[in-house]
Amino acid sequence: MPHQKLRRSLVSAVIGTIGVALLTLICFELHLDLASVLPLYMLLVVVQSMTGDFRSAVVTSILSAGCLDFFFTPPLFTLYVNNPLNIIALIAFVLTAVIITTLASGERKHAESSTLQKDRLDRLYKLSQQLLALEPEAMMTEKFLEPFHSLFGVTAICAFDAETADVHVIGNSQQELARKTREAYISGHDLNDPDSRLSVRGFRFSGAGRMTGAIGFEGLRDPEETTGSLAALTAALVEKTKAFRKTTVAAAARQAEEYRSAVLDALAHEFKTPLATILTAAGGIREAGPLRPEQLDMAETIESEAVRLDGLTSRLLRTARLDREEIRPRVDFIDLEFLITQIAGQYSERSPDRRIVIANPHGRMEVLADPQLLRLALGQLVENACKYSVPGSTVTIAVGRQDDSVAVKVSNTGSSIPYSERTRIFERFYRGADASRTVSGSGLGLHVARKIAIAHGGALDLEIRDRQSDEVTFCLRIPLNKEATNRVVAAK
Repeated sequence: MPHQKLRRSLVSAVIGTIGVALLTLICFELHLDLASVLPLYMLLVVVQSMTGDFRSAVVTSILSAGCLDFFFTPPLFTLYVNNPLNIIALIAFVLTAVIITTLASGERKHAESSTLQKDRLDRLYKLSQQLLALEPEAMMTEKFLEPFHSLFGVTAICAFDAETADVHVIGNSQQELARKTREAYISGHDLNDPDSRLSVRGFRFSGAGRMTGAIGFEGLRDPEETTGSLAALTAALVEKTKAFRKTTVAAAARQAEEYRSAVLDALAHEFKTPLATILTAAGGIREAGPLRPEQLDMAETIESEAVRLDGLTSRLLRTARLDREEIRPRVDFIDLEFLITQIAGQYSERSPDRRIVIANPHGRMEVLADPQLLRLALGQLVENACKYSVPGSTVTIAVGRQDDSVAVKVSNTGSSIPYSERTRIFERFYRGADASRTVSGSGLGLHVARKIAIAHGGALDLEIRDRQSDEVTFCLRIPLNKEATNRVVAAK
């Protein structure tokens, strides 16, 4: 670039010199005096100032002043001036020529700068249009870099995505652009090399403290003025794309969860009608007339199993509804020991091949909770312990106090939860790989049970003593809030 500017200045100076020589020859042959030729030389200096650069215009001004003095100012053919008026005229000419040259050069530079700025803005606008038209999957890839390459005429362009550690380059780089772009990101410093016309800029997302990527250009015209704008545009588009992806994934997950809940809700309602019909028919058969003992047993079995299915359906329906809604407990005093005894008896009948034991009985122990919600949460824990334990094993329900809370621990042996799944078992609809193949379920039970515990100000956690243990223990804690208890008593 500096060599090209110097070459242009020399060419312009030569043209100006030739112009001065031709004007001098013509005016001298016509025997014009100083007053006549002075405006002509001034016009030549103005033209040179408008077409050339400052240095060539100054050269033209000095040559014009010398020719005026040598050929047209008495005494002729000398650089000596004996008339003070002529000296003032020459000085005025030189000053005027320099002022005109300075103003014209400044105006021309301003015009060139405005033209370049307009051209840069036009290309940035076209670039943003083309980038916005790209699919989100094309962001920070070769396809994303193509508009930069075509609109700004760079030799090579490189993008480094810190999230994936991918480097994408298009064009023919002579300066190891990919390596320097990656190193600029690692060092956290921008790179500017005017000699090789190479520049690299890192970019940060709004609110991020560290760089999240970098973009490098080789052969970019006016890199100091253009690179920053291109990097800012890239950062904005990448941030917008990633935010769009996150929003899309979240929306899809939310829709999937709503769909699953709706399906469970619909299935539960659909089961209600045939179950009611079966119950009515079973009761009608039993009451219709004399039945043989085996027929009576069959009718009672149908009726009891239909009642059980109806209870399971109601529970599934409420679980699905609680998953979608915010849980608001309607608290009252509950005899926790009595409630646990009821649940243990209920599941002992359903799982006769499991032994359910209540450990550490304390007699009457009252807590302030929603009876239906607490029954649902404890029932879920006992049901899971029965479903995921091996036949013949023991399910233990232990009740005790932990600080200011009542803790109910439900344990079973003969099964284990893989270590990799232990942090996810409370997620909505999550079921382990082994569980989904061997045991039926919706994946909502533990999630809703934890929501119930939290709604009461308590917690539900998984307790495992060591990594290889085959004993699984869930601990449900309900706080003993004395102030809340006193308020309920006073209200009664």
